[in-house]
Amino acid sequence: MSEKRVRLPEPETGAVLYHTDPIIMKWHYEIDYKHSYALDSPFFVGLSKGELKGSACARCEIIFATPRAHCMSCGDLTNWVLLPTSGKIHTFTRCFFGGETFLKETPFTLILVEFEGVDTLFLSRLVGAMDESVEIGMPVKAQFLKNSQFLATDVYFVLAS
Repeated sequence: MSEKRVRLPEPETGAVLYHTDPIIMKWHYEIDYKHSYALDSPFFVGLSKGELKGSACARCEIIFATPRAHCMSCGDLTNWVLLPTSGKIHTFTRCFFGGETFLKETPFTLILVEFEGVDTLFLSRLVGAMDESVEIGMPVKAQFLKNSQFLATDVYFVLAS
């Protein structure tokens, strides 16, 4: 029985070595994603209409500031509720690096927004405020992109005057 040699195809060019401690590699990466928002779809439709929608559990009486098809406490299906578009900063952080969507905006400020009557917090960007002037408890209001992309980034917050 003869042994058959199998080889992987060799690349036409070698990798470029930038540093040796650690080795940092650079290559182009591109992919198209296709996914469904499924039961969270009303949240994204709401953003396109200038509305923030949260989820409420009738059994537990918990109101979630983020879309949830099921209650995190009991597992029941939730109902959609309109959230206020004004709240206050619960906490914040300044980001000096971010995913591809945010790279051109770095540094940027992320905030957790606290809404009256809502049991959980909402994560979003704070736009137009210098980091030195941002404080916990400051009032903020939601702003929505005019041309919705049906993404969580369609909403951001500014300091309320």
